[in-house]
Amino acid sequence: MTNEDALAIFKESGALLEGHFVLASGYHSATYLEKFQVLQYPHLVEKLCAEIARRFANEQIDVVLGPTTGGMLLAYDVARHLGTRGIFAERNDEGIGRVLRRGFTISKGERVLVVDDILTTGGSVKDTLKIVTDTESTLVGIAVLADRSGGSIDFGTRLEALLTLDVEKFAPHAVPEWLASIPMTERGSSHNLKASS
Repeated sequence: MTNEDALAIFKESGALLEGHFVLASGYHSATYLEKFQVLQYPHLVEKLCAEIARRFANEQIDVVLGPTTGGMLLAYDVARHLGTRGIFAERNDEGIGRVLRRGFTISKGERVLVVDDILTTGGSVKDTLKIVTDTESTLVGIAVLADRSGGSIDFGTRLEALLTLDVEKFAPHAVPEWLASIPMTERGSSHNLKASS
């Protein structure tokens, strides 16, 4: 699967949006990837997860780990393709960082593939990687459906992105006039969809 193939899937599902978006991180952007527009279609998820599994097929993965919510769906389907376990990490009680619950464990030395949906700042992935470190398991790599940082985030390990976009984002105090003139829409897992002027 090429970058263009993945982009076509995002476009086909209506997941590539243009406008003025306030992201969960607080940054502003003229482009937004609405992952759940893709994730609602099992045949597209199957195709994307099969590609992730293909890229890591020779890595003897013991467990696929993803952060809630999108990463949870991907972890299970990638694990299905690899014939291994798929588990997910949830926010801790303070809402900072992620933990394993529901009886999920990772044993010392197990080979772990971390998966997530959209990579923007890397916060969810970093929280999930801490679990790998804390359990003394072996990180094999990271896979994401889309990297909207243009490849600028370095986790110090193999990163496979099915789609890479260099999407410009702006701090709240540095929104350009052309973008500020477009009505804002808040998007992201911590926002309800709402429009404001």
